[in-house]
Amino acid sequence: MFDKLQFSPEQVDKYYQTAVRDLHLATSIKIPELVFDLCYKIIIKIAIAVCAYNNLRVKSRVGHHIELINKLAEYLKNPDIEIIAERMRTKRNKDLYDGGRPTSEKEANFYLIFCQKLIKQADTYLFHNKLQFSPEQVDELL
Repeated sequence: MFDKLQFSPEQVDKYYQTAVRDLHLATSIKIPELVFDLCYKIIIKIAIAVCAYNNLRVKSRVGHHIELINKLAEYLKNPDIEIIAERMRTKRNKDLYDGGRPTSEKEANFYLIFCQKLIKQADTYLFHNKLQFSPEQVDELL
């Protein structure tokens, strides 16, 4: 599911920054469905950044999102990532293929807080506590 590939620090940072951008968008939107969609994308983008940091490039195949999520949880040593992301993936698939049910404001807020914490955890892992955004921006997000 993964190829070994050397990524530059700039490439890893680029992947990470796209997730941070999505987090900024998610915090400014008040539509729960859009917040949910952005949060799922944030998890996948952070997983891509963490895998790139470890010189892994995911192959686009059936189940590659699951593999990315599993690798992210493994590298960050956080089993909650697998549990929450799998719940989100299932909800997303039901919404796409079965009509699903709307995302509540409470549910969207839960996922947003989870992603805020995930960004901080990934930042520490990738950049060794050298936050790529200012402390004021972190406080603003939380």
